[in-house]
Amino acid sequence: MYSLPQLPYEYTALEPHIDAQTMELHHTKHHQTYVDKLNAALEKYPELAAKSVEDVLRDFDSVPEDAKTAVKNHGGGHANHSLFWTILSATPSQPSEALSAAMAVSCGDQDTFKQHFAEKATGVFGSGWAWLVVNPDNTIEIMTTPNQDSPLMQGKTPIFGLDVWEHAYYLKYQNRRPEYITAFWNIVNWAEVNRRFDEAVA
Repeated sequence: MYSLPQLPYEYTALEPHIDAQTMELHHTKHHQTYVDKLNAALEKYPELAAKSVEDVLRDFDSVPEDAKTAVKNHGGGHANHSLFWTILSATPSQPSEALSAAMAVSCGDQDTFKQHFAEKATGVFGSGWAWLVVNPDNTIEIMTTPNQDSPLMQGKTPIFGLDVWEHAYYLKYQNRRPEYITAFWNIVNWAEVNRRFDEAVA
């Protein structure tokens, strides 16, 4: 059985960039629903439910046909949000030298990276995510996925992601997604992103 992870901070911790009401609803309602529906979908497949959700998504082809849609939507939602919460923090940090060097090769300097990432995130049609991922050859790239699709299903390792579903920002920013994206840079937990990068390329 999967469970809702505890946040490593209070719902108020990311204000004014993300308001407490949005954080609480996003975590206790939206993410909890993904967990509940994933558990229901895998109830008759205990061998899958015993794996981490990330491993299930990495081996998506082995998921039984009658559970594929639920695992993609709700398993993806669980994995995506579980990562998202950890890369947010009110404590300032910076990309490591190793990550900065890798980003410079694929994405340019910090300002260029932020510009390209913001363009990708703004350009997601409807609901979805913008990601920084590590490819199997240890290069990195910015990519997007629709809905709750996970880069793990494409053999990529997400180390940084931004939720651009409206439920992530609409209470505070309404339809102004670019403002939400700009505010996001103030609360990135680069220390966690650095850790995930080091783990992915090890």
